Amino acid sequence: MDKSKLIEMTARRQAERAAGGQLGTDEVGRVLDTLFGTVEHAGTIAEVLKAQETVTLGSFGSFHVADGTAAFRPGKALTEYLRDQTG
Repeated sequence: MDKSKLIEMTARRQAERAAGGQLGTDEVGRVLDTLFGTVEHAGTIAEVLKAQETVTLGSFGSFHVADGTAAFRPGKALTEYLRDQTG
């Protein structure tokens, strides 16, 4: 899945669950760019990792630095969800 499809799917899912206002694809795209960054600007996650901190996203998982590179450690909920989908 490329970035544009991820943005579209996220906006659609958010609209399905929204109790109030909806986010459009432009807003979702800006949020993803802010979190993950673009070629021109580092994202929030990259800035935190550069400061040698860990970004923990609940039971989804965490981003951390290992041997000078970014690494992702899946959390329990993600691991169990994927296990249930393939098992």
